[in-house]
Amino acid sequence: MSSDTSPAGLDAQLRPLVRDVPDFPKPGILFRDLTPLMRDPASWDLVLAGLKQRLSHLKPELIVGIEARGFLVGHTLAVSMGLGFVPVRKPGKLPGPVDAVEYDLEYGSDRLEIVQGSLEGGPRVLVIDDLLATGGTAAACAQLVQQAGGVLCGFGFVIELTALEGRSRLTDGVPVEALIQY
Repeated sequence: MSSDTSPAGLDAQLRPLVRDVPDFPKPGILFRDLTPLMRDPASWDLVLAGLKQRLSHLKPELIVGIEARGFLVGHTLAVSMGLGFVPVRKPGKLPGPVDAVEYDLEYGSDRLEIVQGSLEGGPRVLVIDDLLATGGTAAACAQLVQQAGGVLCGFGFVIELTALEGRSRLTDGVPVEALIQY
């Protein structure tokens, strides 16, 4: 495995380790599975190196990861950058008082929560998730970060599904990085 962390180099090395799963979780959806990528330590190191290289200039003070795969990416990235990590979860999964934001889905709504006080003092926050699709969850997380007192400094993803235009739903002027684009 090469250590080329240029955009083209990373894409060429990582894309073969993303498994396509047709009709999951429902018919018509092509799921991009990162499990084979996470199984390979050298490739996962490349993911972290690529994200770190593209996002360090934003000078984050904390990383927020979105449940659940965002925990895997966000926490390992936070440790590699020497930063703290804060989870954002679905309702009823965090102890104590929480700040929350409701957001619309294609068919219904959902809610994200963060423990109150997690972003005390206005830290620069980097939002991390495994995949950017329609952007609804990442946009809601950004709103929650700001509502909880954080300063949103950027978004990072392993994969972006560009045809779904999720980037357009994210906060204007806030940098967005993705290692692999489909």
